[in-house]
Amino acid sequence: MPNRGRSNYAQVSASAEHYENHGEGEKDMCRNIKPLFNFEPPVNDEEIRAAALQYVRKISSFNKPSKANEVAFYAAVDEIVAVSSTLLASLQTNASPRNRGVEAAKARARATRRFAS
Repeated sequence: MPNRGRSNYAQVSASAEHYENHGEGEKDMCRNIKPLFNFEPPVNDEEIRAAALQYVRKISSFNKPSKANEVAFYAAVDEIVAVSSTLLASLQTNASPRNRGVEAAKARARATRRFAS
């Protein structure tokens, strides 16, 4: 959606209103992009890059870009990696870190329910 004269704050507020009004959230997030914040051990650079790559693939509709789009595609991945790393380093929480094994087991259970016949 183009910025039609609205400030960044207005865009963020509009997004927040959309999620509040439509009840969307982490449950409705793309299943291939995993939450990365507050895990023990902390997220590593490869995991951040994999999430950024999935995001760019999703919004561009390219699994692998053509030669004409390759530079733009990977530049976007690099920018998202940088922004995501900054975001994850800046976030704070009082909650105890999540256990990767427990979260993986929950994901497997959700997949079993989802694909049960």
